[in-house]
Amino acid sequence: MLKLLVLTGSLLMSHALAAQAPEAAPIKITVEWSSPTPLISPSVSGAASAGTFNPAAVRVGNKTILLYREQDAAGTSRIGYASSTDGLHFTVRDQPVLQPETDYEKDGGVEDPRVLKIGDTYYMTYTGYNKRDAQLCMATSKDLIHWERKGILLPAYKGTWNKKWTKSGAIVPQKINGKWRMYYLGTKSDNRDYMGLASSDDLLHWTDATDEPVLPRRARAFDSRVMEPGPPPLVTSKGILLIYNGADDNLVYTTAWALFDKNDPTKLLARADHPFLRPEKDWQRVGQVPNVVFTEGMVQNGKEWWIYYGGADKYVGASRIKISQGR
Repeated sequence: MLKLLVLTGSLLMSHALAAQAPEAAPIKITVEWSSPTPLISPSVSGAASAGTFNPAAVRVGNKTILLYREQDAAGTSRIGYASSTDGLHFTVRDQPVLQPETDYEKDGGVEDPRVLKIGDTYYMTYTGYNKRDAQLCMATSKDLIHWERKGILLPAYKGTWNKKWTKSGAIVPQKINGKWRMYYLGTKSDNRDYMGLASSDDLLHWTDATDEPVLPRRARAFDSRVMEPGPPPLVTSKGILLIYNGADDNLVYTTAWALFDKNDPTKLLARADHPFLRPEKDWQRVGQVPNVVFTEGMVQNGKEWWIYYGGADKYVGASRIKISQGR
């Protein structure tokens, strides 16, 4: 019998309502099953010898495609490709689909993709890292294998509030008030990571949409140190549902959710009180970075939702989840 882990969140209330009983959470996520062992593991040598982790996920026909980070012993990352007909047993492509080529990717590489299909084009946001600067970048493709770089989306050190690095772009899959929106991670001058929102007319040229982050920091919470977007959000009847990765002051990474207004993506409606996924298995707790589950991929297979994540910056894992919306 499967053990169910049910974690919910609380509505954000005004001071006038704070004394009243809280309303039922608008979102509930249930973890129904998790892979007991990694789905993809590092190779003995070569481009993936240090780690295979942090996958984006896309459904193409009856297949699940993972685009994930391969890292070699020198610390250089590439984007690998794997496919599966059941979402659990993956065949890995011999060659990566994106390798570091530009100055902003040199030595560090291309990292942590998120992928979204709009029309007949796949848009991949990724981090370009040259071992000095991390910057949010984009590439596009028609087939998930051949990618064309579109450059840096949000340059480091030049944001309205994000005065250092930029990473982790999760694009909302439809326009809102005539513009595309993207949640992303930026680093303030205090060296803490926050979640911001950017806007675009064409999916290729992006600017900050706010003067401050859109997800407030919570002291002593599971996300007190880091609040980093995960897969592309879902637009639901309740709002924009964003799965995100939080880290506490001990840098334990977990996965949770936040809900934003679908007409005003800067407005936070609710967020999880607790993460629904934690590092519990040995391969999630021991690796290049200990105590990490980091979700970047989510796909719907029939009536089921699957999330794909990195474990300890070394492995790829998966969980089947149920997303329920309250009345």
